[in-house]
Amino acid sequence: MIALIAAYAKNRAIGKDGKLPWKLTNELHHFRDVTAGNIVIMGRKTFESIGKPLTKRTTIVLSKSKRFSEKQPADAKLYGARNMQEALSLAETLAVKSDPPADIFFAGGEAVYAEALPLCSALYITEIDAYVDGDAFFPEFDEALFDKKIIKKITGDTLPCTYILYTKKRAIDFSA
Repeated sequence: MIALIAAYAKNRAIGKDGKLPWKLTNELHHFRDVTAGNIVIMGRKTFESIGKPLTKRTTIVLSKSKRFSEKQPADAKLYGARNMQEALSLAETLAVKSDPPADIFFAGGEAVYAEALPLCSALYITEIDAYVDGDAFFPEFDEALFDKKIIKKITGDTLPCTYILYTKKRAIDFSA
C-alpha cells in the first residue's frame, strides 16, 4: 500500500517556521503507531525538523543535494533519494524485502504531499479542530475520489482532533 499520513488544521496548515504549529502528544503517538514497521518518505526540511531517524521505521529523505545515511548509526535504516521516482523505487524494493512486506507512507512536507497525493490509495489524516498560523499547507484534494471513515475523535489533548482514513474508491471498468 502507498499512503500518506498528515495532520492539518482547519485552514490546512501543517507547519510554521519549519516546525509543527501545535504540540499534540496523541497525534505523535498516532503517527508512530500507524507508521511503525513501515517505510516513511519525507522531504529534507521535514527530516531536519524531526532531527533524527525515526525508530522502528525505514526512513527515506528526499533531497536534491544532501546525503543523510553517511553520518547516521548503521542500524538507523536511513536512506536518501534525489527525487520522487528514486524514492519510490527504493521504497518498493525495501518493502518487498520486509517480512511482512512493509507499507509506504509519505510524511511531508508540503511539496512531497502535493506530488504524492495522486499516487496514494490511502490517506491517514488528522484534522485539528482549530485555525493556526502556518507557512506550509496540505494541498487540496478531491474527497469524492475517496471513501471517508472517521477512526477516532480526540478531545483530551491541547486541541481537539479527528483521525480520518480516506481510501481511494476503485474505478469501475465498463468496457468489459
